[in-house]
Amino acid sequence: MEVKKQYQYIDSELMAKVAEQATNSPRKRMNYNFHSSTDEPVNRLLNVMHRGSYLPVHRHLSPARSESIAVLKGRVGVLFYDNDGNLTDKREVGPQCDCVGFDIEAGVWHGLVVLEDDTVLFEIKQGPFAPITPDNLAPWSPAANDAEAVEQYVKALEKLFI
Repeated sequence: MEVKKQYQYIDSELMAKVAEQATNSPRKRMNYNFHSSTDEPVNRLLNVMHRGSYLPVHRHLSPARSESIAVLKGRVGVLFYDNDGNLTDKREVGPQCDCVGFDIEAGVWHGLVVLEDDTVLFEIKQGPFAPITPDNLAPWSPAANDAEAVEQYVKALEKLFI
């Protein structure tokens, strides 16, 4: 019987393992959970993503959830919007940037664009896990199953950070 450790390192070996899984994922990203169950009151995870991974603009309003994200490796562009879909702020985030993370209150429209392959985020958010419902997806963001619109949208977001 394997005994679960009471600690775990976030090191290059773990990040490479999850990055390989992300490479083989159709979504070009993979989570690695540190919490034992998504029902825990706090969810802690790595989110490893490659360029082209699509994260639609969304909010965490119902149920209300805040989240904190630190970029451990690579770079992302984080974007914030008002309720009408107007871009209100954007910032490049990563360990080599002047900003290494961000904290988002519940209900704030936000999105990410991955700017480097093997980008690793460390996320902390309130649990239990609740999938994003359709009313928390931005209507101005393309549907995830519209591959052509998603590709154009991601390229347009990338250009905001060139």
